[in-house]
Amino acid sequence: MSLLNPLLLGARRFGAGIDVGARGVTLVVVSQRLFGGGPLRIEWLGRVPLAREALSGAEIVDRQALVGALQEVFGALPPACAQAALRCAMALPPGATLLASLPLARLAAPAASARRPDISGFYTDLEPLVLAEAERVSGVERTDLAVDWRVGPLALECGAASVHETRVMIAATARAHLEARIECAAMAGIALCAVDDEAHAALRAMRHAAAFELPPHEAWVALWIGAEGVHGWFIADESVARTMRFPALEHVDLVEALRDLADAEQTGCALVAGDVAMLHGVHFSLADIGDVLGCPVLPFECAPLADADRPLDVNLLHDPSCAVAFGLAMRGVSE
Repeated sequence: MSLLNPLLLGARRFGAGIDVGARGVTLVVVSQRLFGGGPLRIEWLGRVPLAREALSGAEIVDRQALVGALQEVFGALPPACAQAALRCAMALPPGATLLASLPLARLAAPAASARRPDISGFYTDLEPLVLAEAERVSGVERTDLAVDWRVGPLALECGAASVHETRVMIAATARAHLEARIECAAMAGIALCAVDDEAHAALRAMRHAAAFELPPHEAWVALWIGAEGVHGWFIADESVARTMRFPALEHVDLVEALRDLADAEQTGCALVAGDVAMLHGVHFSLADIGDVLGCPVLPFECAPLADADRPLDVNLLHDPSCAVAFGLAMRGVSE
């Protein structure tokens, strides 16, 4: 006998990803069955223009323009999405987000001196040390920072072997950037459940696509092209083995950056998301990426992840820049 109401078996959880950038405000809504899991389903794709002067890097210059764009793009939602309890996430440019990782042992020794027996006490002792580290690496007073952090194992390459080390991962941004997005969303009648980094939202989307499009256990490269440059990740055994960012002082050009990312390892495929047209600014193309890495290159698309019988914007289905909004929507569904 089933203990669940049959009507609930078909219930779905909805998540919305909001990407605010030079291309406008992009909205992706996905859903997943509440019970039993199952594949993600793209419910809606939409984009409305936003005046370029409304943004200046991570700063929102014209809040009313952003509020109006948010209201317009959410106003176009079909009834099934508009009436659902949407968990909404928005992104921050990578340049506005500081990411740091350090061994737990470096912070844990002072924290352990209190000798608290419970785990909650340990985290209470650790938090001010994490905030001090975020303040040190960012150069911004902790009262002006919004900081998120967690403790977990991280795979590290040591010669030919791989070891796991417990590390503290820290993400921090200026509190003003975070509050501005929350306030603009609230003025548009939207409650944000999370604010994420654009590059890592795009990586989440590409890893989801890779699970469907690439052979299992094959090493591959994820590349995201944004206004601040190219971010790259080498994925092996479903873990990030190496990362890359270009431009950077350690790389003369994009060719060298890509070669360092692959590190002479066989690469099965490369997935590319973001504003692919920006490659032209460094006289590069998707074909050039394939030549350097020695593998086929696929632009990220929502189309393979969508139901063929659902009416969605064809242009956005094939637009690699939708990866950020898709990755944000995934977060809204999973949390």
